[in-house]
Amino acid sequence: MSAAGRHQTLEAYLGSVDSIKAQTLRSIIRTILSTSDKLEGVIAWNVPQIRLGRHYVFGLSASKNHLTLAPWSPPVIEAFRPRLSPFVVRKNCFLVPVDWQPDAPLLIDLVKARLAELDESPVPRPKRKSAR
Repeated sequence: MSAAGRHQTLEAYLGSVDSIKAQTLRSIIRTILSTSDKLEGVIAWNVPQIRLGRHYVFGLSASKNHLTLAPWSPPVIEAFRPRLSPFVVRKNCFLVPVDWQPDAPLLIDLVKARLAELDESPVPRPKRKSAR
């Protein structure tokens, strides 16, 4: 962590949490990154995020009693609600136990759904200057 208390790398973040949480988060991150070689792990908002270019695909964080996993999409969460039923599910995320044995097929399907959603998103175009 830097002097300002901000994590600069995924490893710095993982080193700041207890070993059980770090092990679980590493496994989740490894599984998500295996989905596409275009994905990268970064720190944003002082927690791990998985990004594709400038788009966020998945976020993670450790709390005292759970891990928060967020596929950055309420529609993806809603579509996967039946498969997420063992967990506490919120609008933008779901909570798993700190010692969760990651469900690789679920994580991969969540990431694929988020990537498909991004593929369907219109690409923002530069604003035209108005002729005066």
